[in-house]
Amino acid sequence: MTLVRDIIARLLELQTVFKTVGGAADFSLIEKRRSGTPAAYVMVADEASGENERVTGRILQRLETDIAVVIVTDNLSGARMGQAADDIEGLKAFVRARLIGFEPSDAAEPVSHISGDLIKAHGGAVWFEDRYSVPTYLEEQP
Repeated sequence: MTLVRDIIARLLELQTVFKTVGGAADFSLIEKRRSGTPAAYVMVADEASGENERVTGRILQRLETDIAVVIVTDNLSGARMGQAADDIEGLKAFVRARLIGFEPSDAAEPVSHISGDLIKAHGGAVWFEDRYSVPTYLEEQP
């Protein structure tokens, strides 16, 4: 399994709060065809490799992968999108509780939270991106 698939599976486990959980391809269609909300979209946002950690033998490099989880919710009730703003806080807490400390199958260490940013708030919809770090290792193949 890939990191993205492992994280999607984790968000879908037992009593998920999301109607939709998908990847980058699903996210790319959100403006044209928004499916059920609340929704979470998981994708690789950034990767950075460290120096070779072996002096002799095959190359071994630490790879820090930033995973973006974009949370989308719609709620037109309440004045001035107050309800959608409240909803996003609960969804952020749910995602963070599921992911912080989780160890995907290919990970070298547990998932940790990096940052979060409001992407969009318009027309009763709120989009929020949380970033998580998932370290793995790249190893030269024989």
